Amino acid sequence: MTVYTTAPARDRLAETARSLALDPARWIHRVRLSVEERWYERLHVDAEHEIWLLSWMPGQATGFHDHGYSRGAFAVALGTLQEDDLRVERDLAPGDVRAFGLNHIHDVRNVSHAPAVSVHVYSPPLSLMNRYDRTESGLIKVAEERAEQW
Repeated sequence: MTVYTTAPARDRLAETARSLALDPARWIHRVRLSVEERWYERLHVDAEHEIWLLSWMPGQATGFHDHGYSRGAFAVALGTLQEDDLRVERDLAPGDVRAFGLNHIHDVRNVSHAPAVSVHVYSPPLSLMNRYDRTESGLIKVAEERAEQW
């Protein structure tokens, strides 16, 4: 099993996310828009990595979370998203990519007035995610979600 642990390997995760995000013919027919909750679909999974497609309506957000034992990258395919990694908030446009290693905690949200779509790649495949609340004294872990819950 190849696990993407080095910086060059994380660059491959980012390039996978970017190339898929910039090729809508491969995924546009799958996208669903839901105002009730963020829509997502796993496009691929093997022993090395997995790929997810997500849509975001205005105001939808992940809340602060990590990716357990996985490294990853996500690319904006359509629309704009904003990422808050507890140090800086950054706006991301189509083609923009964020790659991250272990212990990366962030909140991703659609603060625009239009839908957005993003592609996410994780290695190894996600097994769990921890959710956090941001308080005046810092982050507090509030939940642990296991892959079988998705």
